[in-house]
Amino acid sequence: MRQVIPAPCPECGEDIEYIYDTENIPYFSDILLICGVCNCGFRIVDTMVLNDHEPSRWEMKVETQNDLDARVIRSMQGEIDIPEFGINIHPGPACFGFVSNIEGILERAEDAVKRASISCEGDEIAQAKKLLEEIDKARRSEIPFTVIITDPSGNSGIVSSKAKKTKLEIEPEADGYSVKTLV
Repeated sequence: MRQVIPAPCPECGEDIEYIYDTENIPYFSDILLICGVCNCGFRIVDTMVLNDHEPSRWEMKVETQNDLDARVIRSMQGEIDIPEFGINIHPGPACFGFVSNIEGILERAEDAVKRASISCEGDEIAQAKKLLEEIDKARRSEIPFTVIITDPSGNSGIVSSKAKKTKLEIEPEADGYSVKTLV
């Protein structure tokens, strides 16, 4: 169900429209998509799982072209790793949740490497070029790789029969939290 709610922008106070839309992700859950954009530059995009979930870790070995179509839901707290490429997409203060697929994650990683390579020097240029080549091969299913999503809120996931979900134990620490994977 889609709802549009006018409310003030938290940055400048101008009235903007916040869009709330629910979507059912088969074999996963109902999710709430939230979006709001203001002329001042403020932007919020997030996903929230509407069912209760435990802190979780999702892992999927991507080996075929069909695997690239697996649905991915990442909340604002979800962290994505592709260890074979040394890629870590850590949620920051301006992080947005999203619904995409494995190929979409590769596109996001490729865009980030291209943006970062603008300021590369020396060996970093060759490393960025090599990483872009590896991402391109992965998008053509020429090399296998693993996608791991860790989410202390439990609001992220991978929708595929190949995806494995494990429970996380969250331990508070002085500077944040520590995560342990439970089998």
